[in-house]
Amino acid sequence: MDTTLDRLDHDYAASIAERAMRTMAEQRIPATPNNFNVWFHYFLGAPDDLKHAIDILIDNRRAFDSRVNQDLFATYIEPSDITIAATASGQLQAVLMAAKQYLANAIEDNQSHMQAISDVADQTNAGLDPKGLVSQLIAELNKAAARASKLEERFDEKNRELDTIRDSLSKSEQRAKTDTLTGLPNRRALDEFFRVVQIDAMEKGEPLSVLMLDVDHFKKFNDNFGHGVGDQVLKLIGQVLHDKVREGDLPARYGGEELLAVLPGANLGAATAVAERVRRSIAECHITRRSTGELLPTITVSIGVAQFQPGESMNELIERCDRALYRAKQSGRNRVVTEAELETALAAAS
Repeated sequence: MDTTLDRLDHDYAASIAERAMRTMAEQRIPATPNNFNVWFHYFLGAPDDLKHAIDILIDNRRAFDSRVNQDLFATYIEPSDITIAATASGQLQAVLMAAKQYLANAIEDNQSHMQAISDVADQTNAGLDPKGLVSQLIAELNKAAARASKLEERFDEKNRELDTIRDSLSKSEQRAKTDTLTGLPNRRALDEFFRVVQIDAMEKGEPLSVLMLDVDHFKKFNDNFGHGVGDQVLKLIGQVLHDKVREGDLPARYGGEELLAVLPGANLGAATAVAERVRRSIAECHITRRSTGELLPTITVSIGVAQFQPGESMNELIERCDRALYRAKQSGRNRVVTEAELETALAAAS
């Protein structure tokens, strides 16, 4: 957990807490510990991504319903799976201690075997019966082989334990990068992916684009049919986005009902074609309410598209994408708007 709070001046912390509580009341956000944590950090200004995400939601007059509140906490505040990490650390320590003991025992056994064999050699020099000496030597070698076999079994067992620990950590890492509702990569995975493709695009001089989509009239849909059906819709849209982007692209859940896809190697035209394919596929979906079999109204999305400019941050790129998305909403929804069209519209207005 971020230790920034520990370093805050008491009066300053109190003022931030007051602003957080006042804003939560204005936005009709339940004063739960998790929600307070989100808004306290928002007014604290850290992390930057949280502030940016909330600013976008406020600018677009988005309601801070239970789903949005949960997403904000899970994406920007909730710590990674500390329990699993601590457990794995303890397990690893136990394996290392056992391995250390096995090695110490092996060294001790080896010294005993060497001494026993040395004793047999001394008896050979003393002219004793060779047949008896051979029997003693074979017995000592058999003991050594048996102990070596047992040691090998113990190390195999510890290797299996290490495999279990490795699998647990891998699954924990995967969960930490996956949105629980849609199954798409989450903001953490998005940040990591973008850093890599951003550098790659600048090094190779290749294009990189982002498309962002938002479900049209989603609040009204939730109000009419309930959040359970709304979740079903988001899962469906997430699946469509996953299926319709290209191999090597990253579809992700950005927050609330906003999804996006990072498209390495795609210029604005190519990204727009992908966005249109996604938009049409979603509009053609027929959604049935699971509990009643009722055919629900057609769901549409508005999509904004922008192309990466060398040197800019992901937030700057997504902000342009979001402005194009907002323009798509203003223009009637169920459409794709690019940053180029947005610039043309602004030029015409001025």
